[in-house]
Amino acid sequence: MTRDRLKYLPPILMLLIFEAVAVILWLTKDNLFYLFNFSYIGISISLGMFLYVKKYRHARRVVQLLVGLYMLVYLGLICRENMQIEGFWYYLFTGVFEAAVIHYAVAKIFGPLIFGRGWCGYACWTAMVLDFLPYKVPSAPRKKLGWIRYLTFAASLIFVSALFLARVQNIERIMFWAFIIGNALYYALGVTLAFIFKDNRAFCKYLCPVTVFLKPMSYFSLFRIKCDKEKCVSCGKCKRVCPMDVDVTDNSRRRRNGTECILCMECVKNCPKDAL
Repeated sequence: MTRDRLKYLPPILMLLIFEAVAVILWLTKDNLFYLFNFSYIGISISLGMFLYVKKYRHARRVVQLLVGLYMLVYLGLICRENMQIEGFWYYLFTGVFEAAVIHYAVAKIFGPLIFGRGWCGYACWTAMVLDFLPYKVPSAPRKKLGWIRYLTFAASLIFVSALFLARVQNIERIMFWAFIIGNALYYALGVTLAFIFKDNRAFCKYLCPVTVFLKPMSYFSLFRIKCDKEKCVSCGKCKRVCPMDVDVTDNSRRRRNGTECILCMECVKNCPKDAL
């Protein structure tokens, strides 16, 4: 296979992975929705990867809008599914392996073993909005505030646990409103932090509770940005353009902020020597 054809292999593989998940869930759950759901997401991501190969500058943004709006508007607002972390706890506590539980298992718990933090770069409906803000490249060093995400993670668990322990009625309705209010808070906090720290991804780095799931699995990710040391001239441009402050010139699993990589490919696009 020629080098030109090899570059189309990643989008094909990604499509096959999602189609496999779609078919397996469709057959095991006997629900056609899963075939549509994961096929749509797989096609959207693969399309974005294809557009990236074709050097379309807004390839990732296309995927963010296709997947993010689908999950926010269709699944969240129309189907009234809480796809936030509170929804995951809710369905987990009720013992129902549906909706948010499957979503978290595929995209945020086991999926990162394959595609790392790709969710954050291509599908998150919160980051979809934040990435339109003007601070795409951090203007200051990363703050040591990552511990706050563990507080928001615990808060979400305590909130849902309290509802069950108190035997609150109509929890499903509360979950829907928690989705709406939670998203509003996420956007408000995300935009505020972006302007305070001059960093679009400040929310992702310091507050997002989902990263508690994503980070440990991303350490073992199959898809990773790697550096060709023979081509690299140590210009430092890749580090300057990275929105997540990852040292992509280090190929080890323990590289600085390695589990923060969202596979946005900004480092690859800006490398003057094609070393990434």
